[in-house]
Amino acid sequence: MRDRSVKFLNALALLGISALLAFAFADQIIFSDLPCPLCILQRLGFALAGFGFALNLIWGTRYTHYALIIFASVVGATVAGRQVLLHIIPGSGTYGEPLFGLHFYTWAFIAFVIIIIWCGLLLAIDHQLLSHENAASGLRESGSLPQSVAPSGKLITALPASIFALLIGLNALSTFVECSTGICPADPSRYELLP
Repeated sequence: MRDRSVKFLNALALLGISALLAFAFADQIIFSDLPCPLCILQRLGFALAGFGFALNLIWGTRYTHYALIIFASVVGATVAGRQVLLHIIPGSGTYGEPLFGLHFYTWAFIAFVIIIIWCGLLLAIDHQLLSHENAASGLRESGSLPQSVAPSGKLITALPASIFALLIGLNALSTFVECSTGICPADPSRYELLP
């Protein structure tokens, strides 16, 4: 039962990250709200965290996948926190329009913290599985969680991973069109590769 819960929670996290990336991408396309360099780094943090969840779905849960998720989320939260601090002083200006009273970079910081907590909960569940399995059958290979948590069920794996891969491709393409091969402008107003 727990192995299905772990797989479902990893898929749910990947779909949540995909929703964040889709919302940011839709805001960029529909409202022409081009992401700044710090915004692009935050999207990269979400992409790397999502990649860790996708690895858990495709290859089975591993401590190294969770480490990637946590590392990407800490770096992403640091970048988002820096952007929050850049705009925290009243009258210093902001970047982008607020959503429910908070700017996207503030929401990104909150989302990265939630991902770290989510990952901790998943590690606690997986650790309980590992403890029970080790008591019965001895230690498994280093870095690998119990085989019962290995991937099964194609839909719960393929659908979130496919949606995520599509969004990563679209975001990478839009970043290339926005920045070209040079440094991204600090306050972008147009796509560099479009006339």
